[in-house]
Amino acid sequence: MGQLLVEGGEPARNLARAEELVRAAAAKGCRIVLLPESLDLGWTHPSVWSESEAIPGPRSERLSALARELGIFICAGLTELDGERRYNAAVLIDDQGTIVLKHRKINILKVCYPFYAPGRKLEVVETPFGLIGVNICSDNYLDALEIGHALARMGAQIILSPSSWTVKYSVTEKDEPYGEKWFKPYHILASAHDLVVVSATSVGYIVGGPYEGMKSIGCSLAVGKDGVLAQGKMNEFASDLVVVDIAVPPAQEPGTAIGEKLRAKGFYDHLR
Repeated sequence: MGQLLVEGGEPARNLARAEELVRAAAAKGCRIVLLPESLDLGWTHPSVWSESEAIPGPRSERLSALARELGIFICAGLTELDGERRYNAAVLIDDQGTIVLKHRKINILKVCYPFYAPGRKLEVVETPFGLIGVNICSDNYLDALEIGHALARMGAQIILSPSSWTVKYSVTEKDEPYGEKWFKPYHILASAHDLVVVSATSVGYIVGGPYEGMKSIGCSLAVGKDGVLAQGKMNEFASDLVVVDIAVPPAQEPGTAIGEKLRAKGFYDHLR
């Protein structure tokens, strides 16, 4: 989990820091590096309207070249331009530098409507680590959990989620704002389907856009069916690489067998 300092409207500096974290991860023997949401321009920064790029494009190609050089998988959030629309997107790049999956964020916050169009599809991809699905940040809200459930139904054993968790300036480490908001939905998915959810979030103060004056404070999180596997420091200055060993859960039975398993766990009791 690359818990990265992201500066609004500073893609060159942000990508340079991302590269540094990826190289550090490769040196530690990591096989996959997860980077935050909108790491190029910053989440909801006004530069979205003038500096978004296509995917593939120069920024994604830089990450692809890095993955190819280091022989490592990279999952990263980037701001995508497609025609006249802009998307809050994420790519999964394999160790040959190929973009094997692209996700466009679906559960766009209302305040973000002027910045991003919603995504229209979900998918998973086969990798040496099993089936991986990708979503982004609020795609995992409790009232949007059907997105994660759909990825699980597609067979995802790991869900990677670039994120940008944002709080008011006054929030400090003692407030611990993320327990219910993020652990709960992740653990619902992980325990229901026996999968792992991993989220890397940015750090730093937000300038420009509707969240100016707020801050991202890290606390990146990896959750399995038995609870928290790893957690990043909670601090707006805590740019860090958080290394976690993940035992890939076994592949699920497909189709209606998933529903049978969920019913056996009482997951649908509230519908009776």
